[in-house]
Amino acid sequence: MKPYKTGFALSGGGIKGLCHAGVLKALEENKVFPDIISGVSAGAVVGALYADGYTPDQIAALFEDVSFRKMTKFRIPDGGIFRIDAFEDFMFKNLRAKTFEELRIPLRIVATNLDKGESVVFEKGNLIDSIVASCSVPVLFIPKKINGVHYVDGGVLKNFPVSTIREDCETIIGINASPLVADEYKLSLMNVASRTYHFMFKANILADKELCDTLIEPVDMGNYDTFDIDKGREIYELGYRSGKEMIEKGSPLNPPLGDLKTYSLNN
Repeated sequence: MKPYKTGFALSGGGIKGLCHAGVLKALEENKVFPDIISGVSAGAVVGALYADGYTPDQIAALFEDVSFRKMTKFRIPDGGIFRIDAFEDFMFKNLRAKTFEELRIPLRIVATNLDKGESVVFEKGNLIDSIVASCSVPVLFIPKKINGVHYVDGGVLKNFPVSTIREDCETIIGINASPLVADEYKLSLMNVASRTYHFMFKANILADKELCDTLIEPVDMGNYDTFDIDKGREIYELGYRSGKEMIEKGSPLNPPLGDLKTYSLNN
């Protein structure tokens, strides 16, 4: 018997990760809760807050009035264009748990070891450092240094962390906030960087999507940019509607979560 009955895997996606919180609300309303959570980048942020006891509505409210400029500071390029000290302070201020061990729900966070070029999973010790490491998008943000090692966004090698908990869970519900949609875009630094990383991440999520028992992938997320901070509430509501739609269409999500079938909203 596996140690965990139900695991939630939350992908990266910048502000689009707020759709995770919306889906979590829909799942809660149907009495579906995780025994363990795995998250990368934005998924690590939402996962940590949820595992810390925040409700989905509270998570959405935290980010409703936060702008990208408030969360970052411009710096002369030295490993990254922006500093994210303000983001780190924000997480330290709002997270009650400062270590993984203090969380109410077990959590695994994926980051990329920049020095060795490998994916790593944090699940013990300093929680804030691990979150910042998982969110440090290369070039845009300076790498996070932990114990002498430089870490960047976990999505570089694994943007959908299903495999990190697959062997330990009977059932996994995966929420992918970054479906590939080749939509129109503007030629700005942030938009080009976001689009480039989005395409790069596509290849490394395919295998993990196949590992989900239930896949929630709101295709309309493609209408939003990774850094559309001012649209956080819209994104949250989209995630909520997507989660409800999946349940209403008959995916067997009612407890005890028996034999779940893979289901994607863009099928």
